[in-house]
Amino acid sequence: MSDDERTPRSGRLLTGVAWVVLLLGLWLWGREVTDVRHGISGPATGDMAAVGRPPDVELPPAHRPLGDALPQRVDIPGLDVQAPVVARGLDARGAVAPPPFDQLGVVGWYAAGAKPGAAGTALMVGHVDTETRPAVFFRLSALQPGETVRVLRDDGKVAEFTVDDVQVLTRDGFDAQQAYGPRHTGRSELRLITCGGSFDRASRSYTANVIVSAYLTGSGL
Repeated sequence: MSDDERTPRSGRLLTGVAWVVLLLGLWLWGREVTDVRHGISGPATGDMAAVGRPPDVELPPAHRPLGDALPQRVDIPGLDVQAPVVARGLDARGAVAPPPFDQLGVVGWYAAGAKPGAAGTALMVGHVDTETRPAVFFRLSALQPGETVRVLRDDGKVAEFTVDDVQVLTRDGFDAQQAYGPRHTGRSELRLITCGGSFDRASRSYTANVIVSAYLTGSGL
C-alpha cells in the first residue's frame, strides 16, 4: 500500500499495534530487569511512601495539550532533580532502553512515543542506583500526588505536570496497561519509571517497578 492509499483508520491501527508491542516489552522490563548492574540490596528509598493517590488530595484541572517539541530537561523540585533528557529507543526485548550507566544523572525519553506536553502518554526512564551510588531516580517513589514535574522543551516552553499517582508494582502479576497506558484520552500525560522494591541478588534484579503518573496542568516560558 502506498502512502497516498493509507487511510487514517489504517494509520490508527499501525499506531495501536506499535503500542501493544511496546507494552509487551515494558511488561517484560517490569518483570525481568536482569541486565541492570544494581547492587544496593535494601529497598529503594521512599518505596513505602508510594501508596497511589490518597482520596483527600485535590488536583488541578488538566491543561490542553501543547504542540510537538523535544524534551531537553526534567525538573522535579520536590526531589531536587534537574536532569538532561536523551532520546532512547527500544532494547533487544522491546522495552525502552535506559540511559547508559556512565550517564547516571540523565533521564531517557522514548522518542518513538508521545512528546512531553503533547497529547498522549510520554514515557521517561532513569536508573535508581549502581553498585556504588544512587542515580537520578533514586528517590522517585518519595514523590507525592500534587507535586510538580516540569519538562523544558526545545520550543522554549515548559510543560508543567502534576503528579496524580505513585505506585510500586511488583513483578508478579505486573500489568503493563495499568502501569503505562493512558488514564484519560486526549490528555497530555507523563510516566516516570525506575526500579523499586528490594534487590534480589540471586536474579540480579529489583523486585518491583516505581511508576509515577502525571498529567499536564500548565505551561510556562
